[in-house]
Amino acid sequence: MALTFTLDPAIDTLLRDGILDLWTDVTNAGGAVGFVAPVTRDEIRPELVRQFVNLAAGAARLLVGHDEEGRVAATAFLSFNAHRLRTHWLSVYTVMVHPEHQGKGYGRDLMAAVADAARGLDGIEAIRLGCRGGLGLERFYGSCGYKEVGRVPGAIRVAPGDDRDDVTMLLPLH
Repeated sequence: MALTFTLDPAIDTLLRDGILDLWTDVTNAGGAVGFVAPVTRDEIRPELVRQFVNLAAGAARLLVGHDEEGRVAATAFLSFNAHRLRTHWLSVYTVMVHPEHQGKGYGRDLMAAVADAARGLDGIEAIRLGCRGGLGLERFYGSCGYKEVGRVPGAIRVAPGDDRDDVTMLLPLH
């Protein structure tokens, strides 16, 4: 089975709650998506609202993957650059696949769908992605064609005494 991806789906209560549940479940399973476990939906909600504001302003696009039952199983936010000298690339944030779908190849499917979506946007030549070091994410994104182009040692503090590198990856689209 595969996920069905939609770029810029209509935001309704079902989608909002699905993303909120996904983000909570991914974080609580140890995913590096902007929070440190344990978290609740209420802790994540303000960040999701900020993402929705960016979508409404046209500063970002949302890619959602639904599983066979129609549940939100994966997401990625594609964020445009506001600076006029950087409009030829975008950043991808909050890349998530539900823990129950890990190991099925859905992460690669999501990253391929992100690249396809970005290729369909006028003037976009590359995708930039930041990830938390120490989790093997660089290898995963590398296997999807991304190259490490920068690293800031210890820039992400997940707990006192537990600092991780902030790794920048890039995927040229040409």
